Amino acid sequence: MKVVAIVGMAGAGKSEVAHQFEKNGYTRIRFGDITDGEVKKRGLELNEANEHQVREQLRKEYGMAAYAKLNLSRIDEALEKSNVVVDGLYSWEEYVLLKNYYGDKLSLVAVWSSPKTRYPRLSKRQIRPLTNKEAAARDKSEIENINKGVPIAMADFIIVNESSLKEFIKETKRVIARLA
Repeated sequence: MKVVAIVGMAGAGKSEVAHQFEKNGYTRIRFGDITDGEVKKRGLELNEANEHQVREQLRKEYGMAAYAKLNLSRIDEALEKSNVVVDGLYSWEEYVLLKNYYGDKLSLVAVWSSPKTRYPRLSKRQIRPLTNKEAAARDKSEIENINKGVPIAMADFIIVNESSLKEFIKETKRVIARLA
């Protein structure tokens, strides 16, 4: 069985890549579900400010590999039935934990889009929309505070999402085929 972890900045297209993996038999584990669940548990509104606060608190409590730690049992359980795609790996520390735990079963796929492309997408998305200012602040926080740039740089595969959805899906299918 395989674990494919997807990393990329907000709005790059990680969820669409995960969807394509799902269509090819992978079980999707979205790291952000931990944040959403904790925000709801606290009775807070799902928005960037509350999500950011929860993410920071979880990382203080569990360390920079928090989301990998908190999702290991979900990944292991899913691996009993199928390959797994992790939607939304964030930090270098999460990658290191998963790599040490799963070894050669783990592949890292980076999805890349420029801020010029991502920010308009983020402002229009149905769930968790962000203004340009919020998107830029999130980029800065993810790069400076959670080491997100390093796993993007160390990816086994990179999918560029700067043109049409059709081309993006074609590139994603190419990567899925290489992982088969």
